[in-house]
Amino acid sequence: MRIRPIVALSAFAVSAVLLAGCSAGSPDSEASPTATAVADLCDSAAPSGEASEAVTVEGEVGTPPTATFDLPLEITEIQRTVVDEGPDELTGGEFIEYAYSVFDAETGESLATVGYEPGETLPQQVSAESGGQLFGCAGAGSRIVAAAPAGDTTPAVVYVIDILSVVPIAAWGEEQPPVAGSPTVELAENGAPTITLPAGDAPTATQVDVLKKGDGATVQTGDTVLVQYTGVKWSDGTVFDSTWEKGGVPTTFATTGVVAGFQKALEGQTVGSQVLVVIPPVDGYGEGEINDTDLVGETLVFVVDILGTQRAVPAQ
Repeated sequence: MRIRPIVALSAFAVSAVLLAGCSAGSPDSEASPTATAVADLCDSAAPSGEASEAVTVEGEVGTPPTATFDLPLEITEIQRTVVDEGPDELTGGEFIEYAYSVFDAETGESLATVGYEPGETLPQQVSAESGGQLFGCAGAGSRIVAAAPAGDTTPAVVYVIDILSVVPIAAWGEEQPPVAGSPTVELAENGAPTITLPAGDAPTATQVDVLKKGDGATVQTGDTVLVQYTGVKWSDGTVFDSTWEKGGVPTTFATTGVVAGFQKALEGQTVGSQVLVVIPPVDGYGEGEINDTDLVGETLVFVVDILGTQRAVPAQ
């Protein structure tokens, strides 16, 4: 499975300046939730300045804000001011849930408000090198004003960004009763699963069991999801792919970009859930003789932690 980058903040090109390189970690990433010190994140933040400090913001953190400032607001460099500070500091490598509003610096017009409704943004991993300029070490409950100068094809803008929560890297939903005859799952302290297969023949149809029921947004067809997963072969019980064994960093992909059985396991589930799915070859990599070079003929068993979902952008 290949990573699909998170869409950072908005379609405005200035976002590329603010969040250069921001994306969820791939399974091969060397990052970890404790890889970057808090001090490094704090030091990476853009400085406060006259432009960001000139913005008056109203509204509670976690609700769409209003922003007022003298027009036009002159912005010559990226500036950042924390106007509401949460109780805790962010640690490098953590994932955050965030929301934001964008305002035209010349007219004061509201250009976009995103993230206050479920499924509008994916959790964002933050480090000094990726997003630190914008988020710094501001923790959950913080509200940030960021001012960005105009680009070649984009206006100068003001962002008001709310850090809503720090997102766990393992499913947090309510445990559900086990299903008799299904593979069993034991979790390590960090949430990594060990899968034990039952005796007998593999199912001939895709089987999805909810191990933990989350309280977040429902995954829809075409969504991009943030997940952890481990997959084993029914034929011998060996692990053939696992984010947990490749750094323990969640990865992202579209539900329509994976095999049919994996898609069935994701769509209709809620964020925070953990699901167990048994995928026969017809919904996996196809029928055929099991071999050592690919997954043809294999029945696959996955444990998937669903940590975030982002709606597909409608075609224009």
